[in-house]
Amino acid sequence: MQTIDKQRVKNYLLGLQDSICNALGQEDGSAWQEDNWTRPEGGGGRSRVIADGKVIEKGGVNFSHVSGDQLPASATQTRPELAGRSFEAMGASLVIHPHNPYMPTSHANVRFFIAEKDGEDPVWWFGGGYDLTPYYGSEEDCQHWHRTAKNACDPFGEDMYPRLKKQCDKYFYLRHRNEPRGVGGVFFDDFNQLGFEQSFAFMQAVGSSYINAYLPIIEKRKNTPFTQQQKDFQLYRRGRY
Repeated sequence: MQTIDKQRVKNYLLGLQDSICNALGQEDGSAWQEDNWTRPEGGGGRSRVIADGKVIEKGGVNFSHVSGDQLPASATQTRPELAGRSFEAMGASLVIHPHNPYMPTSHANVRFFIAEKDGEDPVWWFGGGYDLTPYYGSEEDCQHWHRTAKNACDPFGEDMYPRLKKQCDKYFYLRHRNEPRGVGGVFFDDFNQLGFEQSFAFMQAVGSSYINAYLPIIEKRKNTPFTQQQKDFQLYRRGRY
């Protein structure tokens, strides 16, 4: 039976939150406001936000680790193997909305879930990904974003990036508007097929590549001149969900 090291996953996720906040905070020149919270049913988290920064209009980078004695019936209906098990779910997630309309919004998260029961093997998986929502598209930025994602995926199989890109395109397609939310990225869920060590390594590769994908775009676009009309269009686009 393989060893599932939950603490190592948690340490990575906390460190990822720190590294992303440090990189974005240095670029913005603002400090993150932190809120530590607890969940009465079990667990808690650490939320960090920037509002009205120099580069970031509003951004949040959050960590959560919640637990419970059993999952709700709505979860076990579709996954009966989870019934009667305690669970833990942890992850780091973010949304960054920039001031400049020529800087795209970005979303990212990586997460881990495990359900356990005495005398039985645990049920676990990783998930996550990231996607980009430009307001004024740049082919150069789009290529850089996807090239970075592909480079993170390639060591785990040549089919990984095309498959996860397709999943992202499907997941973030706005069916009620018949349009994509942005230019996509990668998305994965229920991921455990490589075994714990390699699946964890893949999740880390995706999570750690986010800042390499996004920061160069911020640096390139943050000082691009824009008009009030372009700012209004940015705000309009943000509402199209």
